[in-house]
Formats: sequence, structure tokens, C-alpha cells
Amino acid sequence: MSARTVLQEADITRALTRIAHEILESNRGAENLVLLGIPTRGVTLAERLGHVISGIAQVAVPVGALDVTLFRDDLAKNPTRAPQPTHIPPGGIDGRTVVLVDDVLFSGRSIRAALDALQAIGRPGVVRLAILVDRGHRELPIRPDFVGKNIPSSRLERVNVRLWENDDEEFVSIEEAR
Repeated sequence: MSARTVLQEADITRALTRIAHEILESNRGAENLVLLGIPTRGVTLAERLGHVISGIAQVAVPVGALDVTLFRDDLAKNPTRAPQPTHIPPGGIDGRTVVLVDDVLFSGRSIRAALDALQAIGRPGVVRLAILVDRGHRELPIRPDFVGKNIPSSRLERVNVRLWENDDEEFVSIEEAR
């Protein structure tokens, strides 16, 4: 089974820098902004985006984690991983601009679950979505606001995101699903 690399480390860094600038432009600065990553790699990407945005805007941007495992509608079909901790930064999310961050957008079910999880925590003023890779094949009417790269793929392929913090290597690849 061969995998083809579609993003190298430099491409990922460039995509995150562009997304950070787009978030700041869309939000008209970093005020009232909260980044929430969806475990596992979404949290890592949110932390990286927070660092980049803080460097550009010269103000700390709160970053947290939002586990969506128990809010998924496909638990019966898909084996789940153990729930990860949800961490909402001090100040909460009420009335704030929340940017959900994830690595790959596919069916949209994780993001729908994230919206339900957010509703259980508070009431953001605005919710945006930042994705490193949009591979298409949506099952729900969900569209990202910020995309690192659109990568057309077959439903029979798997998109693998590897990040230094999680995997000791960094790239995005596509391979045939097993």
C-alpha cells in the first residue's frame, strides 16, 4: 500500500501562517478570540495557530480543547477512542468568537458534534471553522471558514496527518484505505 505525500512540514507551516492571518483579518484583530482544537491533532494545530496569531497581534490568544466523542451521532458504527479532556480557557466562550480547529474535514460529523459540545458549554457570539485539510465528501451542510489545503480524495482513500508533537514526524499523505 503506497502513500503519497501531499504536504511537507514547510507546507503545513505556511498553511497555518496564512490561516492565522485570515482569522485575524476576519475577526478584525485578536480581541475576543478563542481557539478550540478538536482532539487529537486539532488541539496541536490550535496551539500552533494561537502561537502564530499571538506573534502577529502581540497579544495572547486563549487556546483550549473540545472533545466531541460523546456528542458524535455515529458511535454505534465506529469504534471510539477514549474521551479526551475538554479544556475551556479562563473567560469561557460566551459572546466570544470561537474558532474550532481540526486537522481533516471529511463528512462533517465531527464538526456537528463539536457544535453540540459547544452548546453544552456556553453560547459563543460567533463560531468559525479552521481546517488544515479539506478532503470533500460532506454528509452534512458544513463548510470551513479557513482551509490550509483542499485535497480532492476518493472515499476509498485515507488522509493521514502527522505532526511532530503527536507523531515524531510531520507531513500529510493520502493512501488507499485498508
